[in-house]
Amino acid sequence: MTPDFSRLFSIDGKCALVTGGSRGIGEMIAAGFLASGCRVYISSRKAGVCDATAARLSEQYQGECLSIPGDLSSVAGVEALAGQLAEREQRLDILVNNAGVAWGAPLDEFPEKGWDKVMDTNVKAVFFLTQKLLPLLRASACAEDPARVVNIGSVDGLKSSTFDAFSYGASKAALHHLTRFLAAHLASENIVCNSIAPGPFPTWMLSTGVGFGGETEGVDWAGVGANSPLGRMGGAEDIAGLAIFLCSRAGAFVVGETICCDGGSVNTR
Repeated sequence: MTPDFSRLFSIDGKCALVTGGSRGIGEMIAAGFLASGCRVYISSRKAGVCDATAARLSEQYQGECLSIPGDLSSVAGVEALAGQLAEREQRLDILVNNAGVAWGAPLDEFPEKGWDKVMDTNVKAVFFLTQKLLPLLRASACAEDPARVVNIGSVDGLKSSTFDAFSYGASKAALHHLTRFLAAHLASENIVCNSIAPGPFPTWMLSTGVGFGGETEGVDWAGVGANSPLGRMGGAEDIAGLAIFLCSRAGAFVVGETICCDGGSVNTR
């Protein structure tokens, strides 16, 4: 049989949920999905921000971006989000677990609440949201086009960081390994799980770490990007492109992997 390459990277017509989708890497992925023909739900803790981002992306990309605000730091919040999505959709083709938090403090002063908050959001919530959405993912899954789960980890889960973000790095390493466990258990059900480990992107979280105070516009991102082997920051096309690959026919045989999207910061140094 002659392979059909005409829709190799297509995700047109799919339904996706991107947590933490109101800004940063989540917003970049949501925008890429919308531009590629997906119906996209985004979730974040602040309802007003989530609603505004969904409206702006819908208009910008002439697509359907829908807001489901929610706090994923507790299992109750996870269940609420999953329940709201199940009321609106009968299937889910793509789940992007992107919502995450960080905490920075010197080693001798690092607090328990900074450990627990990060682990609860970055690891525990990913597991339980995936669990609660399995009925919708199973409804979409088939051998020809598996359902996809993409977990957003970090290069800090692959190497040590200069930041005092001890629980963050540990949580992302745990997330990468959780991805392997989920992949091993779900591949036979045609649900494919992978993770992405982003490097430097112009996000609120990185802005706070490098001293920009959370600002993402009008700051010296070029100076930060100059430290990358490629000499630049990551852009929306970089992270969205990789997510689209993993969620399209082109990535259907990639299972349980953690793929760096970092301009070479992990593998060339």
